[in-house]
Amino acid sequence: MTAAVIKKQLSLSNLILAFALLQFGWLIWYYYTGLGGPQQLVAHVMSIALILQVLFTYQQGDLYKWLPPAANRAIVCVYIAICVIAFVYFWYEFEDIAIWRQGSYTRQDFIVGLLMFLLVMELSRLAHPVLFWTNVILIVYTLYGYLSPVDFFWHPGTSFYRIITSSTVEFSTGIYGIYGQLALTLIGAFLLLAGVANGFEAQRAMINVVRLIAGRSRQLIPQTAVIGSSAIGMISGSGSANAAVVGTITIPLMMRYGVPGTFAAAVETSASMGGLIMPPMMGVGAFLMSEFLGVPYWDVVIRGFALAFVYYVSIGVAVYLLCVRLLPKDPIERPVVPLYDKVKTAIFFSSVLYLLHLLSYGGKGELIAALYTASFMYVLLAAAYLYFKYVAKDPSLAKESLLGNTRIAIETHGEMTSYLTLLLATLGIMIGLFTVTGFINRMGAMLLDLGSWHIIAMIGMAWVFGWLAGAGLPPTATYIIGAVVIVRPMQELGVNPWVAHFFVFLLSVWGELSPPTSLTAAVSARIANASFLKTMWEALKICAPITLMTFAIFTRYNMVVNPGWLQIADTMLVLISTLGITFSMFGRCHRNLAADIAIRCLIAAVSFLVMFHPDMQVSAAVSTVVVVALAWGIWRHRQIAPPKSFAPTPDQISPSGDVAPLLAEAKRDIG
Repeated sequence: MTAAVIKKQLSLSNLILAFALLQFGWLIWYYYTGLGGPQQLVAHVMSIALILQVLFTYQQGDLYKWLPPAANRAIVCVYIAICVIAFVYFWYEFEDIAIWRQGSYTRQDFIVGLLMFLLVMELSRLAHPVLFWTNVILIVYTLYGYLSPVDFFWHPGTSFYRIITSSTVEFSTGIYGIYGQLALTLIGAFLLLAGVANGFEAQRAMINVVRLIAGRSRQLIPQTAVIGSSAIGMISGSGSANAAVVGTITIPLMMRYGVPGTFAAAVETSASMGGLIMPPMMGVGAFLMSEFLGVPYWDVVIRGFALAFVYYVSIGVAVYLLCVRLLPKDPIERPVVPLYDKVKTAIFFSSVLYLLHLLSYGGKGELIAALYTASFMYVLLAAAYLYFKYVAKDPSLAKESLLGNTRIAIETHGEMTSYLTLLLATLGIMIGLFTVTGFINRMGAMLLDLGSWHIIAMIGMAWVFGWLAGAGLPPTATYIIGAVVIVRPMQELGVNPWVAHFFVFLLSVWGELSPPTSLTAAVSARIANASFLKTMWEALKICAPITLMTFAIFTRYNMVVNPGWLQIADTMLVLISTLGITFSMFGRCHRNLAADIAIRCLIAAVSFLVMFHPDMQVSAAVSTVVVVALAWGIWRHRQIAPPKSFAPTPDQISPSGDVAPLLAEAKRDIG
C-alpha cells in the first residue's frame, strides 16, 4: 500500500511542483535578503529554472515526437542530470571560478560550461527556434569571420573554447550574465503578481467586470478588449499573454454581438500589444532599460505612463470610430457579474496602486516592493476566497481549494520565470557573440557616419535595422540588440539617453506586430478562426500610435525626459495629434467622398504639425484647431457612419482544438 501511494505521488505534476516550490522559496528568500548578490543567485538557480523549463515542455508532450516515449523520458532524465551536475559544481566551485580562475579555467570548468551551453541551445531550439538558428549562424561567424569577403563583416575569428567560456563560466556574460540575472531578480519579482492573480483567476474576473463598461451599447462591446487588455497589461508585460488571457473571452464576446472575426482579432491584437508598454510591468525591455541606464525601475515606469496613456486612448478612439461604422446603435442586454468577481477586481487594482505607492512615495526597492505587493494581493484574495466559499457559500467555488489556488500561483510563477530565464540566457549568448566579433562597434561606427551627414538619416537607418531585427525576433531580443547597437551612436550625436532608449523600446514593440511574425496576432487570429495576415494588417492600422510615438519623442522629448508638467504638456500634444491622425484614418465627416477625403487629409496635416513642430508654443496653438476639428468630426461621424443594414455573426464561437498549445506558449510569454 505504501509503495502504491509513493508511486502515485511520483508524478510529473508533483515533480514540477517540487522544483517550482524550490525555485519560489529560493527567490523569495533572495528578494527579502539579497544575500550573495545576483551573480551567485543565477549561478545556483539557473539550473533549477532550466529543469522547470524541461519539465513544463515535456508536460505539453514529448520533446521529440519522432522518438518513442521511453527515449523521450530518458532524454528528459539526461537534461535534468546536466542541470544537477551544474548546480552541484557551481555550488562548490562558484567562488574559485568567479574570482580566482578568471581567464584560466580548468578542464572541468570547460566541460560543465559546455554541457550547459549545449542544453540551453537545445532548449532554445525547442522554444525559440529563430533565436537558436541566429545563434548557430553567429557561432559559425565567430569561428570563421576571417573568411568573410566583405570588409564590414570581417574579423580575425576566435576559438570554440573562447565561445564556451565567454557564454558560461565567465559569469559576467552569456548564460549567467546580466540578462539571466535580471530574469531571476527584478523581472521574477514582478512576476509574483501575475502568478498570484492567476492562482485566483483575478484576471478573468476583472475582464467580466470590464464588460459592465459597455452597458447596453453594442458599439462599446469591443472597448472591453481595450480596457481589459490595458488592465491585464499592468502585470503581464506581454502582448501574446494578453491575447491569450483576454482574447479567449473578448473575441467570442465581440463576435456574438456582430463584430466580424477578423476585426475582433485585430482589436484584441492591437489592445494586447499595449501590454508591452503598460506600467508597472512594461515588458522585459523596461527592466533592461533601467539596468542599461543605471536608474531605479520607477524612473522608467513614470515615463511609461505617458506612452501607455497616448496608446490606449488612441486605440480606444480608433476602435470606437470603426465600431460606429460596423455596428448599429440598438441596445443589448446588460451583463450580470457576480459579487466575487467584483471583489477580486477591486483587490487587483488595489494591489497595483499599492505597488506604485511602494515604488514612489514608499521609497522601497523594486524587489521588496514586488514581494510586499504579491503578499498583499495573496492575503486579500485568500481572505475573499475563504469568505465566499465558507460564509457566502458561493457554488462556483465548490471545486476549488485554497491550497489548489496557491499551487496554481506557484506553478504559474515557476513556468513564466523559467521560460523567461531561458529566453534571456539565449539572448546572453547572442549578445556575447556580437561583442566577441566586434559587430556592435562596426554597426555603431556606420550609424555615426550616417549621423554626421544628417541625424534624420541615422534615425531612419536605425529604424530599418530595428525593423529587420523585429521581423523575426521577439521584442526582448530586438530591444537588447537595438540598445547595444543603436543607443551609443545616438548619444554621441547628442540625443538624450532616455529618448534613444525609448526609441529602441517602441521600435521593439512595433517589431512584435510587423510582418512576417507576430505571436500576438497569431493567438488572436486562431481564437477568432480568422486569417492571420488580415488580422495583422488590420491591427497594424489600428496600432498606428506606436509607429508615430517612435518618432514623436525626438521633438516632444519631454514626454520621456522630464517627468512633471512639461511631460504632461508634451504628452497631451502627442495625444491630440495621434487622435487627429486616427480620425483622419477611420472617421467620416462628409457624405461627399471627395470632400470627406479633403477634410480628413487637412486634419492629418495639421495633426502632424502638432506632433513634429519643434516649438511647443506653436504646437499648442495649432492643437486647439485639431481639438475643435475632432469634436466636430466625431459628431459628424456618429451621424453619417452607422451601417444602413446589419448582418450579425453566429451567436457562439469557441477556439479550435489546436489552439491549446499556442495559448499555453503565449500565457507564459513576457514580451
